Amino acid sequence: MRVLFIFICLLSGYVEAAVQAKIRDISRIDGVRENALVGYGIVVGLAGTGDSARNQATIQSVKNTLENFGVSLSEKDLKTNNAAAVIVTAELKAFAQAGDRLDVLVSSLGDARSLSGGTLYLTPLRGSDDRIYALAQGNVTTGGYKFEQNQNVNQRNHPTVGVVLQGAIVEKEVSHSFSENQQIKLLLNEPDFVTAQAVVAVIQQRYPTLSVAAEHAGKITVSPVRSEQAMALIADIQQLSVDSTTVARIVVNERTGTIVSGSDVQIGDVVISHGGIKLEIQTSYQVSQPNSFSGYNSSSVKTQVVPETSVRVQSDTEATYTSRGGTTLAELVHALKTLKLSTRDIISILQALKQSGALHAELIVQ
Repeated sequence: MRVLFIFICLLSGYVEAAVQAKIRDISRIDGVRENALVGYGIVVGLAGTGDSARNQATIQSVKNTLENFGVSLSEKDLKTNNAAAVIVTAELKAFAQAGDRLDVLVSSLGDARSLSGGTLYLTPLRGSDDRIYALAQGNVTTGGYKFEQNQNVNQRNHPTVGVVLQGAIVEKEVSHSFSENQQIKLLLNEPDFVTAQAVVAVIQQRYPTLSVAAEHAGKITVSPVRSEQAMALIADIQQLSVDSTTVARIVVNERTGTIVSGSDVQIGDVVISHGGIKLEIQTSYQVSQPNSFSGYNSSSVKTQVVPETSVRVQSDTEATYTSRGGTTLAELVHALKTLKLSTRDIISILQALKQSGALHAELIVQ
């Protein structure tokens, strides 16, 4: 059981950090984006690690594939342990042209044990409009394996998911329109009112004849823009530098005990008292075996299992820390480490600091 007591003496204002960044690094152009592709396919050539006969979808897929080559077989004559049904996914990059190649991700859909050594059969990849935009085919690389023999298993990594590097060929490009109605729209990666207003001011100073306005914290509109000038104007705007104001954040991963934060995150005046009690209970079992030559009636003499329990309580030395005005998170963590607190103890303290209001940053717990 852990006891954590926090007393707040003074709360200070919220902290933000301003850095110089190019507009291209903090925003994107509306209408320019990647598109998700997906398809259903078959991986063949597996060494007995494919789907079992319970997967009717795999059997039907293999049967349909053979019929495309003029081979007609009944389902009972098919063995699918060398094939596996898979879902194939890819990302169609913005401005990708016919003939460009994409990496594809292959994931087992049935009960295949491994896709290692398999080959993805020609698979059409469709977009959200159900049109075919790419064709995928090639050797599957898993970076792992799984072997079983006599109930012994030897496995490395995750062998039922693999990659076909440059395995898809783009057949149809996606049209992009980024200057509709004589307008260019910039979308901020991290919507923020201060940053949006700074972007407006910088563009307006560069192009005083254009109308520049922020629709909201994440979108800036530039107009009027003629189609033949759109490319040059976007290229020039993206090179402009602006003061990007970002809210201080602390990212905490409780599973791994990881803390990532800017070192200048401010903490209000606070007193922290942290102590711990460790309770350990151990039970061992002793077998009491009677002597075979004792003179007692054998029916009344039995073997007994006797438990022996020991309880040990260990109280850690209480750790106390007092911060002053202007203390940063880096100073606090260093001080807590000096007090020999573990990373998980520090995470508990940060969570309590956030709840109390003394931690002036956004706390993200993963």
